[in-house]
Amino acid sequence: MPEKAERSSKNLLRRMAMDLSPLRDSRDFRLLFASGVVTMFGTFLTLVAVPLQMKQLTGSELAVGLVSAAEFVPMVVCGLWGGAIADALDRRKIILYTEAGLCLTVAALMVNALLPQPQVWVLYVIGALSAALGSLQRPSLEALMPRVVRHDQLTAATALNAFRWNLGAIVAPGLSGLIAAWYGVAAAYGVNVVTFLVSLALLWLVKAPPQPEDATPASLRSLVEGVRYALGRPDLMGTYLVDIAAMVFAFSTALYPFLADEMGSPESLGLFFSASAVGSLIASVTSGWTGHVHRHGLGVIIAAVVWGVAVALAALMPTVWGVLAFLAVAGAADMISGVFRATIWNQTIPDELRGRLAGIELLSYTSGPMLGNARAGLMAHLGGTRFSLGAGGVLCAGAVVAMAGLLPTFRRYDARTDEHAIRERARREDLAGA
Repeated sequence: MPEKAERSSKNLLRRMAMDLSPLRDSRDFRLLFASGVVTMFGTFLTLVAVPLQMKQLTGSELAVGLVSAAEFVPMVVCGLWGGAIADALDRRKIILYTEAGLCLTVAALMVNALLPQPQVWVLYVIGALSAALGSLQRPSLEALMPRVVRHDQLTAATALNAFRWNLGAIVAPGLSGLIAAWYGVAAAYGVNVVTFLVSLALLWLVKAPPQPEDATPASLRSLVEGVRYALGRPDLMGTYLVDIAAMVFAFSTALYPFLADEMGSPESLGLFFSASAVGSLIASVTSGWTGHVHRHGLGVIIAAVVWGVAVALAALMPTVWGVLAFLAVAGAADMISGVFRATIWNQTIPDELRGRLAGIELLSYTSGPMLGNARAGLMAHLGGTRFSLGAGGVLCAGAVVAMAGLLPTFRRYDARTDEHAIRERARREDLAGA
């Protein structure tokens, strides 16, 4: 019996261990992964520094929330157009040009922070410009991954990307708080500039093939074609709608500076930002089991409900450690939801539509947090920080359950029997054989 229990324990550990095969097998994925590690580290420094600086300049919860609102329109417009150009132009060049532009926007934030009187309007304008450039870039990055990773390794590659994102999210916020306290927010922006320069060097080495000569030109018609395809796939629409609902109602990072002050622990600000990432990191490190799951739609639904409930419980906690614990649970649930959503996208969408659909995906997983922070700021302005946090979590869980009932095709999605997954798997196998 002890030997049988030991074998079972070893099998469980092997099943849960993170799958590193995409890193071993693909040089270009290794370069993209390394670039992402560096970029995410710097990006999270700015993610903490901007709301902190806005709070220092205005002292207003609403003003902090409106930073996200200012980013919304550029993100929507450029996200859709970024998807169209990703299917029409060289994806590698798009990524390089936009990475350089993002580096310049952070440099502008650094210059503004160094002024004797930093300007509030600069945070809004640069935030909008940065959102535009990031939205132009993201569809090309997303569309590139199925080209550099084998079809059967896409779930593992998604989990690895989540791991590197969360690693940056854990280290950078706490470090950002220290840098801002010791040297000011300008120093945090300066570190981000350096990370962008390193990332550019890594991206330059990627050898991704250009688009075919008969690629669909970027146009309004091509955008409409992509939207029409998405609307014709209830399983895809489910991934978008559930994620938007979850983020709009329960994403509340704009509240963290105020929650830290109310709890008498301003030094906990960085920990609040890191807590979700700690949960996500734990979930990604033990994500090997996700490769054995086939009911991805149901997995997204369950994870989104857990996310909302955990956020609501965090609002009820009387201690900092209680809040951190439930934010970590929420982060783990969000990471699992993201892995299953990305698996559906990467395993079922044809390459010639991948950029445009990646633009739509970007709207679902970035517009939600932006609107969520705006919603959180408004609700906190009306009812207080904890009311905004708790009510948002409850509304999230309720909305996801309602959508699960309204979207049976999404709820029943199974990668083993879905026609789109079977067709794309066969296409990838034919290409590999050729």
